[in-house]
Amino acid sequence: MDVAKILARIDDQFETHLIKIQDYLQIKSISATGEGIEETAKATANVLNELGATDVHLAETSGYPVVYGEMITDPSKKTLLFYSMYDVQPVEAEKWVVDPFAGAVVEEFEDLGRCLVSRGVINTKGPIMGFFNALKSIIEVEGDLPCNLIFAIEGEEELGSPHFPEFVEEYAKKLKRADGAYLPFFAENKVGKVKMWLGAKGIIYLKLRVRGGDWGGPRTRHIHSSYHSWVDSPVWKLVHCLADMKAPDGTIKIPDFYRDLIPPSAEDEELLTKLTETMDFEEIKNSLDISRFRGELPEGKDLLQQHLFSTTLNIDGLDAGYTGPGTKTILPCEARAYLDIRLIPNQEPERQIGLLKEFLKKNHPLVEIESYDAYPWAKVSVREPLCQALLRTYQAFGKKVEIWPHHSGSAPFYLFSRNLGMPFIWGGLGHGNRMHSPNEYAVVAGDNKVGGIREFEKSIVTFLYEFSQEKMH
Repeated sequence: MDVAKILARIDDQFETHLIKIQDYLQIKSISATGEGIEETAKATANVLNELGATDVHLAETSGYPVVYGEMITDPSKKTLLFYSMYDVQPVEAEKWVVDPFAGAVVEEFEDLGRCLVSRGVINTKGPIMGFFNALKSIIEVEGDLPCNLIFAIEGEEELGSPHFPEFVEEYAKKLKRADGAYLPFFAENKVGKVKMWLGAKGIIYLKLRVRGGDWGGPRTRHIHSSYHSWVDSPVWKLVHCLADMKAPDGTIKIPDFYRDLIPPSAEDEELLTKLTETMDFEEIKNSLDISRFRGELPEGKDLLQQHLFSTTLNIDGLDAGYTGPGTKTILPCEARAYLDIRLIPNQEPERQIGLLKEFLKKNHPLVEIESYDAYPWAKVSVREPLCQALLRTYQAFGKKVEIWPHHSGSAPFYLFSRNLGMPFIWGGLGHGNRMHSPNEYAVVAGDNKVGGIREFEKSIVTFLYEFSQEKMH
């Protein structure tokens, strides 16, 4: 495979590639509301058809469809399972510098130069279309790909992938033909250092609710707040519950919640030590827009271990009563809290949910779990050939790489490692940031310091070649 010729092709065609990414971003695909989901799924399938993929279809689930397709030209070649998601988070449009669904290029964005500012540009519609662009360049130069590909692109990742397991179970025989799974992602930080994550935490996302009823509180409607002198408040019941769940120092007070934790493995300890030597804590604080880290640990290995190897209980949102302009004095009839819990080895979702249910039943019986979604953590060894292929890709572009034991966020990688028995990895060159936040962005074309979308496409070419050369398990 003439890698240099393909990379030159990307340079020549990049402005056209950029337009394709912009067009894709302009299609709303907000899974929380369903807006644009069907249109985006069909648009994704259309691109696969244009690339010459076969068996392209929308695989139905109990929720939104999974876009499936194959590019298998030679059974003797290695096969990569391409996983990603075409759905995105909702937006707070008033906080954006541009229309969040315009796919707009901002010529001077902060200190990064030309950037594409749009919902989904990094998470992960930008990487999806960038990957497709790279495939097109390879085919135009070589006529074929260096490896086979199977595509499974879901539309509910931002909802916790509640129905993706259905798809994996139904399509397991097809998916198991792959030697490993890959999620495309821009993995460079603002100064061009690459982060390579060997897994992700698990997650529980749940909604707690307290409603007025026979116990007290307004039963069906909000009432005048003056009646609080003799009418109880569902909101206060929920607030007291939340306060009992977590101490001011961040310790989760639910009994036995930490019981199943295990210490970092020998490989993880080695990675933590190396990370501590190279990490720029100031850069991380700047990227998160924070002044300091939580707790009293100094910036070093112990703080890093706290970040990666502790479980967290976070309040994502609260919903109760009136929050509009002016004054409206009411006693609300119900209150909700939206929480997420991040799980690490060896915490399993059902056990942790069971502990939470026991805690609520004993201490706060008025608080009910309205709904929840969950999946477990997943890990992969850096020694896996798939990981080594991505590592060599970064090295081919002269990048410094920080190898992290896992990410502090979550993705349903367990379906690949546990259910399908295959390694997984995620990454690629290019810098972007502000996932789930206003003004999500990605650098368009990088310089000698930091890569952009153009460099991401080039890294895909090299990665697919390196993957094709590996001897997989």
